[in-house]
Amino acid sequence: MRGNDHGILEGRGPVRYGPPLPDDGLPVLPELAAAAAAADPAVPEPPGGAPVLLDAACGYWLRRGLPAEPGSTAAAPGGVPLLLALTAAIGGDVLLPRPCPAWWEPQARLLGRSVFHVATPAECGGVPDPYALLETVRRVRAEGGDPRLLVLSVADDPTGTVPPPEIVHEAVEAAAEAGLHIVSDETWRDTLHHDPARTTVLIDPAEMLPEHVTVVTDLTGAYLPPGLPAAVARLPATARGAALRARVLDILTALGAVLSAPAAAAATYALGEPAGITARLRAATALHARVAAAVHRALLVSGGLARPPEAGRHLYADLDRLRPALAARGVGDAQDLEDRLSERLGMPTPGGHRFGDGLAALRVRLSTGPFLGSTPQERMTSLTAPEPLELPHVQRALSMLESALDDLRADVKGWESPR
Repeated sequence: MRGNDHGILEGRGPVRYGPPLPDDGLPVLPELAAAAAAADPAVPEPPGGAPVLLDAACGYWLRRGLPAEPGSTAAAPGGVPLLLALTAAIGGDVLLPRPCPAWWEPQARLLGRSVFHVATPAECGGVPDPYALLETVRRVRAEGGDPRLLVLSVADDPTGTVPPPEIVHEAVEAAAEAGLHIVSDETWRDTLHHDPARTTVLIDPAEMLPEHVTVVTDLTGAYLPPGLPAAVARLPATARGAALRARVLDILTALGAVLSAPAAAAATYALGEPAGITARLRAATALHARVAAAVHRALLVSGGLARPPEAGRHLYADLDRLRPALAARGVGDAQDLEDRLSERLGMPTPGGHRFGDGLAALRVRLSTGPFLGSTPQERMTSLTAPEPLELPHVQRALSMLESALDDLRADVKGWESPR
């Protein structure tokens, strides 16, 4: 068994052409911008974060039922260098759910590690099927591999789903049984949609088996703009966890992966969760949830498939049922689909091959941010309007999606609308 490279050729799937950094599409809060502007750029941040930032991170986790000490936490200028440092420090081969965030796999590939994707359960993304995980570990070891790390997410990009508690329990227990260290990416944990029609409960793996789990939160997802990258990690409060943290700090130092003073100040302010931060996050989450629900309806009506979105700002669409119509338009794989929809919709629509799926699968990730408007004024209007889906610019963006999908649906013979 070998790590899957999808056979993507240079020019058709380089990392630099991957999905852009997370962005909620909304103007930066004035108080957050003020916190960043007040920082003194002449004062360097230490590798792993200054005490004031780590204290703020500990308070953030404590409010979520995860006690933490500064000596068991670390910070970096974004989730990418933080995951890279953790992957390097843990060593061995890496296991990832399929699909998974586009930025996970390149870290392991850069280090020369083998990567093995494991199928997710039918009802959700973010975590591997526990039986498939154990079988994959068995096969990798039988062929001389050394699997040591599993990265998962309990609020998933790209699928926008939240795994049921029982599935998280089974996956975490299977990983521990297999001797894997778990990195739980919780970037989107504070963006649950709270759909009254469904009961969405987020269970943190670190609550179950704290000695096996490192929690990573990229604040660029829900709290900070891309221009102020910052991420924090909560490592196990054990001797092995202390050794892992020391190694992570060494690697961050060697990489020069130190937060800028403005990013550190903004992260410290956001992690304190003052009223303005929490109010903006609550309003933005509700807005993205409404848009995600509308995009999901459009996908289902078109004949596409997608799991109902429950968190974050993304949906993962499977358009394989529209393959005949797509083939007639020269769309034969995920890269073709990405190119066509991105051009037609005027927004990034990365193909599933960027998230660990095979190139032949006709899947794409849709983000809700571009539906909020094309100017800061339109996006703020979307945020404050009582009925954002009725705004002309939101309706226009949704209509473009519906039109693009309707053109394909009309060519599929024998298709019936989902009930």
